[in-house]
Amino acid sequence: MYYCACVLLYLIALPFLIVSSFRPKHRDSIPARFSPLHIKTLEYEPQYWFHACSFGEVKSLEPIINALKSQEICILITTITHTGFKEAKQLYESTEQGGGRILVRYLPFEIFLPLWSKSCKRLQSLVVTEAEMWKMLFFLAKSHNAHTMLINARISEHSQKNYEYFAWFYQGIFALIDEVLAQSQFDKQRLERLGGKNIEVFGNLKTLNFPSLSTHYAKPSLSVFTAASTHKGEEKLILQAFKSYKERGDSTLLLLAPRHPERFKEVYELSLEMFPRTALFSQGGLESYAQCDVIVIDTLGELNNLYAISDLVILGGSFVQNVGGHNPFEPAFFGTKLISGEHIFNQYALFEEVENYVLIPPQSLVDTLIRWEELLSSSIKADSKHKLDALLQKIQNAQR
Repeated sequence: MYYCACVLLYLIALPFLIVSSFRPKHRDSIPARFSPLHIKTLEYEPQYWFHACSFGEVKSLEPIINALKSQEICILITTITHTGFKEAKQLYESTEQGGGRILVRYLPFEIFLPLWSKSCKRLQSLVVTEAEMWKMLFFLAKSHNAHTMLINARISEHSQKNYEYFAWFYQGIFALIDEVLAQSQFDKQRLERLGGKNIEVFGNLKTLNFPSLSTHYAKPSLSVFTAASTHKGEEKLILQAFKSYKERGDSTLLLLAPRHPERFKEVYELSLEMFPRTALFSQGGLESYAQCDVIVIDTLGELNNLYAISDLVILGGSFVQNVGGHNPFEPAFFGTKLISGEHIFNQYALFEEVENYVLIPPQSLVDTLIRWEELLSSSIKADSKHKLDALLQKIQNAQR
């Protein structure tokens, strides 16, 4: 019944798929997923199959794939989006990794997955990330007696009601999943309401990716506050609080890093209104810090480098209500003092992996900055460092 429904859906959607395939971002992905003439075969028989939707999920698998790829095995990685596919090709596929092989493919649409069935005779484990619950994908794996896992699983409070309308459908999918690793206790409860079983709270896969530095900056000779991944409305709040703090005569540098590049100019102009001694990071890096009160970070990929020299980090996306916070794991890795707003509903799992952070309402920011030296340095909980071994054991020790 499900397969027939997918065939009908495919026929209805076919004209739209053909039109969409002419768009640059879909030119490769749609034929590779929806055209049997373009679906690539599997040259080797995979023992491990990892499926991730897009760029972020593909990146989160990196420590797992790196730990497995030196073995005499074949690993299949499938994805859906063009950015996810490009990232997977760049990170993993050099045809042979040590003694093993890695194949990167777009995931065929449900009705075409049986085309790969003959190549999956040796499949031991299927590992799917987050909410990529494709029924035929799990059915194919179970038809070959493979162990099936849903990892990094999460369902937001906002999405819960939409999922519950189709709870009867998801119950059928969860019947094909042997093990679920949820990001948080909240996610576990929501997944159980949809019919999930054998659910363990494991945390976010991002905790397996320890931050690295692309550039090593010398620590300035004054205190450094970094306001990271800020959103509209938060910069004004932080700048006003910093101004009140500076009026006490403290010599401190604020590094202000807006989340979205299109707002760099707007934030720079806002900072100039309050602090005439504001500079752009792209026009001199940290070299001018002695002449500055604020440096607006208008380049990408610098946050970890800046966390490494920061005394205090203020995490954005948490003082406004519609974002849900940003990643606390990275600044905690570098042992900074860590402040966040209270709206962290998208980051609960990561905050559970961190110790000694402070959650405050906007009106408490000034007082918290004034007493920042009294705060404890944030850190990563010890058990986070052993999670990769535990996860690898679950994947590799699956009994056929």
